[in-house]
Amino acid sequence: MNLKKTLLAVVTTYTIFQLTPLQAAPAPIFTPEQEAQIGKIAADYLMAHPEVMVQVSQKLQQQQQARQQQALVLNVMENQDALLRDVDPPVTGPDNAKVAVIEFFDYQCIYCSRLAPVMEQVMKASPDVRYIFKEWPIFASRWENSENAALHGIDVWKQKGAAAYAVYHNSVYQTGHNEGQLTAEDIDAAAKKAGVTGKLAADYIPLLEKNNQLARTLGLTGTPGVIVMPVNNATPKTITVFPGTATAEQIQAAMRKASN
Repeated sequence: MNLKKTLLAVVTTYTIFQLTPLQAAPAPIFTPEQEAQIGKIAADYLMAHPEVMVQVSQKLQQQQQARQQQALVLNVMENQDALLRDVDPPVTGPDNAKVAVIEFFDYQCIYCSRLAPVMEQVMKASPDVRYIFKEWPIFASRWENSENAALHGIDVWKQKGAAAYAVYHNSVYQTGHNEGQLTAEDIDAAAKKAGVTGKLAADYIPLLEKNNQLARTLGLTGTPGVIVMPVNNATPKTITVFPGTATAEQIQAAMRKASN
């Protein structure tokens, strides 16, 4: 092993030890004099080769992402019924679908807005998949139409079903109005296009609260959050969680994994 690889391994290992609490301190391997000499050699090398620290940072980030993915997947395993069999969230796709794509989203989230056309593309390419939409207006405290849009979306679903909901959902995003720009007129126009007018037919706040609780239980920290999993007999190896946006190719690859 050359000096660069050795130092990379040493720096990575040292950093991990610093970030990970230990039950008991390990026995010293080197004398204080040896540690000082090693530190000087490493410091001199890193000053001359700063790209090593970039590699260390990238490796640590990959390890952190892998740990996050594992924790999210285990949480999904423990909450399958709430994700797949809740009758309240809007759902589209065949009853005998083998794979489900579940999206937690906010109509005022700019990243959700960017994901929306991707999801449209995926849905057209894979109509045999079940798509479940979890309205999660996390920006409601900042922008009231975050919650209003979510409530009207559920209302359209409850009154008119999946096809109308898809029209409403896509119409809201097609306005391009996010981060506080969505208006009540935008929401009314999207609902009217889906065939629903007037006031909400029921109080849907408890449904939003249920989605919020589920998202927090799963460990999601923001929108969008996309989960791809088998409808039945899921295992950690067949579940993928995107705690953020994803490309069509990534979602489709996760679908293939879920169908195996």
